[in-house]
Amino acid sequence: MDFLETAMNRQSCRSFDENRAVEPEKLERVLQAGRLAPSACNGQPYHITVCTGETAHQVAVATQGPGMNKFAVQAPVVIVISEENYNKTAAVGSKIKGNDYRSIDIGILTAYLTSEANSQGLESCILGWFDDEKVRKICGLTHPVRLVIVLGYAPDGYLLRPKKRKELDELVTRI
Repeated sequence: MDFLETAMNRQSCRSFDENRAVEPEKLERVLQAGRLAPSACNGQPYHITVCTGETAHQVAVATQGPGMNKFAVQAPVVIVISEENYNKTAAVGSKIKGNDYRSIDIGILTAYLTSEANSQGLESCILGWFDDEKVRKICGLTHPVRLVIVLGYAPDGYLLRPKKRKELDELVTRI
């Protein structure tokens, strides 16, 4: 599958096959893709915590709010992305330019992780609603949690939804 096919086929999955585990070799490829993601000054100012079993369930529960993310408990793998400190070069650049490179880097990391998951036949959903304090406690983290990604297989019959995106001319100016 080429990248454009991956982009066209990746969607936020909101139903997972609870009885189908993610194969370790597929999870390893997802994590390797994340390791290769570019970041400001190659600082990789994040930490990836992979949760399975009861820990995944606990983190998934911590992503549920008023009607939010009820499907997360079905996912066999939960990936927690926490923010780490900048390296010295990126810290100086961030201060001078007034730009939060960590958020950008975490976004790129997430795109790499979820794209490789899709190329491995896995589904994912990126969650921004979670209880930071609870997730940190469950995972033993000291830095802020920025995103939670649930990962697994969609149940049989789960359909690819049509993409609702702006037209290219609305997004792109050619000069």
